[in-house]
Amino acid sequence: MLGVSRDGDVVTIELQREERRNALNLELITLLREAVIAAVADDARAIVVTGRGPIFSAGADLSVVYAEEFLDGLLEMLHTIESVPVPVISAINGGALGAGVQIALASDLRVVAPDAFIAIPAAKLGISVDRWTMRRLASLIGGGPARTILLGADQVSAADAYNFGFANRLGSLADAQSWAKQIAQLAPLSLRHMKLVLNDDGTREPDNAQQRAALEAAWTSADAKEGRLARQEKRAANFVGR
Repeated sequence: MLGVSRDGDVVTIELQREERRNALNLELITLLREAVIAAVADDARAIVVTGRGPIFSAGADLSVVYAEEFLDGLLEMLHTIESVPVPVISAINGGALGAGVQIALASDLRVVAPDAFIAIPAAKLGISVDRWTMRRLASLIGGGPARTILLGADQVSAADAYNFGFANRLGSLADAQSWAKQIAQLAPLSLRHMKLVLNDDGTREPDNAQQRAALEAAWTSADAKEGRLARQEKRAANFVGR
């Protein structure tokens, strides 16, 4: 389900759940969080996260994750990636959807394959994403493009992701690993400080009660169930707002 390899000071963590297009369940997000912590404990100087197969990650495994335990575990994993004291690079192959985009947002840098894409189709599924995700996306690429991705549920090409500022570079996993090797030679204390400051963007502020209630309402709604069923049946969802 997860592969870990090391080349010098660079650790590569690979999502290996190809039968589910690397969709995230509670087990996989727990393993990913533990692998990141272990890499830092083993003195890695840079970490690359990628996905095996034709897609980086299809997002949350909606067949099993309609639970607060998964949402809490997902946020804990994301906050671990953004807070560890070494640079983390997401190497996005094929595409990143939903929670796959969230992993990329938690990472410090993003290398996106030229034929890849990103999307957060939450509104097509009757669910939503947390405040941290929306604030980080807007902080990274600006409010206009963030609204296009979130409210429009638009799929964004690699070229547009680069123009928006989401992708730092266009390239392959090998390109991401090569960049990680270069970064691993830089002063680690400098990088740690820069990462702390760059991630101090207000995204860690907690939801207010109204925001939290609205998020929980979306995830537990009849619309969320309809969105999941429509996806399974490969048809358009019929949302009614409850």
